[in-house]
Amino acid sequence: MQTQNKLFDDLAKVANGAVSTVMGMKDEMDGMIRQRIERFLSDADLVPREEFEVVKAMAAKAREENEALAARITALESQMSKPKRAPAKKTTTARSSKPKTT
Repeated sequence: MQTQNKLFDDLAKVANGAVSTVMGMKDEMDGMIRQRIERFLSDADLVPREEFEVVKAMAAKAREENEALAARITALESQMSKPKRAPAKKTTTARSSKPKTT
């Protein structure tokens, strides 16, 4: 239903123009905010999640290896601190004390 009054038609056009202008401003503000956030994140020198997970796994592996080596050192140290038994003496046959003549 179209109104007969030209004033209402003009007001509707102005309102539609204002809404589209506001929507354009919203889109522009979203773009500017996104751009600033991206610039901040790139300047902040943050680590991507994938790289963080890789380094985290490397650190866990290094920690496990370190604990294994520490246990091995402890075992070796305990073996070294145990008193060693003297080897059994061999019985030797009596040799003659005469020097050989050639």
